[in-house]
Amino acid sequence: MDSDDSFVPAPAGTAHDADQIRNLIRANEELKEANRKLSQTRNMLMQSEKLASIGQLAAGVAHEINNPVGYVFCNFGSLENYVMQLFRMLDAYERAEPLVADPMVRMQLRQLREEIELDFLKEDIPTLVAESREGIERVRKIVQDLKDFSRVDARQEWEHADIHRGIESTLNIVNNEIKYKADVIREYGDLPEVECLPSEINQIILNLLVNAAQAMDGKRRGTISIRTAYDRSDGRVRIEVADDGCGIAPENVARIFDPFFTTKPIGQGTGLGLSLSYGIVRKHHGDIEVHSEPGKGTRFVVRLPVRQPEPPTA
Repeated sequence: MDSDDSFVPAPAGTAHDADQIRNLIRANEELKEANRKLSQTRNMLMQSEKLASIGQLAAGVAHEINNPVGYVFCNFGSLENYVMQLFRMLDAYERAEPLVADPMVRMQLRQLREEIELDFLKEDIPTLVAESREGIERVRKIVQDLKDFSRVDARQEWEHADIHRGIESTLNIVNNEIKYKADVIREYGDLPEVECLPSEINQIILNLLVNAAQAMDGKRRGTISIRTAYDRSDGRVRIEVADDGCGIAPENVARIFDPFFTTKPIGQGTGLGLSLSYGIVRKHHGDIEVHSEPGKGTRFVVRLPVRQPEPPTA
């Protein structure tokens, strides 16, 4: 049988075709990565917008509460003065009581004194007034700290802020989260005012404190340490938040600042707190690092420049 000379085998793919395929694959992977980063950025912006909205709401509520608390606080000053005046008059009546000529009137006064427990009231009323004043002062302090924390009443502009004041305001805001779990140790250095967006720095501190409180295993009372210092050599302040809680597994430390990464049970964390904190620190031209050992605790270190660098000229 004769061979069919018309048959020609298909040519093999050229190296140029292979390069094109590789380029297409690489471009597709880059597009996927860009899309993933875009999605992360969008979600972070949405979370940031939510936080801003919550801050506005908190500032509005704080402002509304501040007015009635203000006049109640002032009224307590008048009330204390009035009570003292009434007690002076009551003392005068008591001194005059033995001089009452009518025995029946004296007996009625004595019975009334015993019935209303006058001696007890004279001791208890000043105590009640003092405790009420202390309660109003605490409410007033919480309201002021809420306003300082949100700082929505201030313009979102860079300003020179007292870092320690921001820490104390934030501690007061998260007190209920911490007080049953850990003791707070403060080791404050001598810090200059820092050029920053104060509400965003407060948000970092809030996230670190809440994470530290949640790291406690619940079997024992833990310790949260807050340390600050100023390094004159590089013009940066250092803020450390350390706990002696459960710590972070080594394989998770490298991912701790990734968006949506969390080791908390479902429903107890979004995985955005530390990611947002990282973004805020970078926005302030600073850095943040974490040191952790399972079973021994975690330490976050934030470094921020005291002065922001000048923007490049066109």
